[in-house]
Amino acid sequence: MKKGFIKELNWRGMLHDVIPGTEEYISNNKTVGYIGFDPTSDSLHIGSLVPIFILKHFQNAGHTPIVLLGGATGMIGDPSGKSDERNLLDKKILKQNEKKLKLQFEKFLDFKSKTPNKAILVNNYDWMSKFSIINFSRDIGKHITVNYMMAKESVKKRISKDTKQGMSFTEFTYQLIQGYDFLHLFKDMNCMLQMGGSDQWGNITTGTELIRRKENEKVFAITCPLIKKSDGSKFGKSEGGNIWLDKNKTSVYKFYQYWLNITDEDALNYIKVFTFLNKSEIEILVKEHNDDRARRLLQNKIAEIVTLMVHSQEDLNNVIKASKVLFGKSSKEDLESLDEDTFKEIFEGVPSSNISINKLSKEIDIENFLSTETKFLKSISEARRSLKENSVSINKNKVSQNTKVTKLDLLNDKYILLQRGRKNYHLVIVK
Repeated sequence: MKKGFIKELNWRGMLHDVIPGTEEYISNNKTVGYIGFDPTSDSLHIGSLVPIFILKHFQNAGHTPIVLLGGATGMIGDPSGKSDERNLLDKKILKQNEKKLKLQFEKFLDFKSKTPNKAILVNNYDWMSKFSIINFSRDIGKHITVNYMMAKESVKKRISKDTKQGMSFTEFTYQLIQGYDFLHLFKDMNCMLQMGGSDQWGNITTGTELIRRKENEKVFAITCPLIKKSDGSKFGKSEGGNIWLDKNKTSVYKFYQYWLNITDEDALNYIKVFTFLNKSEIEILVKEHNDDRARRLLQNKIAEIVTLMVHSQEDLNNVIKASKVLFGKSSKEDLESLDEDTFKEIFEGVPSSNISINKLSKEIDIENFLSTETKFLKSISEARRSLKENSVSINKNKVSQNTKVTKLDLLNDKYILLQRGRKNYHLVIVK
């Protein structure tokens, strides 16, 4: 299995830069490798899934993955790919974030089994906090020249940028501190490989160079391409910002819908990156998808797999019901089976009106209810016309001109859902 790791990443489109000799070394040695993660939030977002999946492929191939949380580097800020210096966090907040992030990593990586390659989580604050500025400058800083550091793309972009802010010494030292992480893990845990996104290549190779100069040893590195949408925009972003793994920051429904609404072109790429389906399984799915793209088979499969991995079977079942309510055939029972949070979520932004519960103590004529009482339709004549066309539903059930609206139509004792055609919804809130 060790021999297949690089090949696995390659056919999945998850390989960008490789230090010469990396594939040969990994194929012939049980290897310890790490990826660093930013702990400046209390949740990972879906952009974090790419490096997590790489670590999982690494573990599946029989190697030992290390998750390195940048507690120390998170207090500094990585300039790679950024145009401005970011806010720095204190130790207490970083510690709280670390606990929450570990729970998310455990959904993907095996930290607990008795196998010799179980995953390991470390925090670079544990060793960086013990360094004095004198010792770090003397023992580490002297091995990497300023010329070498200035040549890095992340540094050149910031220094050449026409801005008063420029680049602080704090950020300038980031690559050296990350380089020391690799050195520390190399010496303490025989870590021979660092992995990360292609924007990290400069920082990663500073680590390999530091080890070469200080220890006279060759270590290895690989990066994966930054995942983008087919239109060139940033992957993992929506109108509301990041798509988070924590359901309190991004609801399960919005999470599921993000994957469901990706383009066909993106789906062909993401099915390889964000699932562990093998090559033949994916080829079969792609063929079926291309035979009838209207079914959006790939989008549904990705949404199902990723939602299940990040959340739970119950959460997945709930959002599938919610999608069925909005986009497929469903019934009042389907609506009532949704928990209230999901119900509110899927009808957020839908036009609504309020009506008193007292009014429903008597039967209300359907034409009056659609027009006068709720203003869903502009007039009684429009209501009558729509009813004749058989295009009006209450709680997903078609209604006729003879229908009367009563308390029996309430969903969860407080809602009535009106619909005209496939997409025209109106929520009646009963108080």
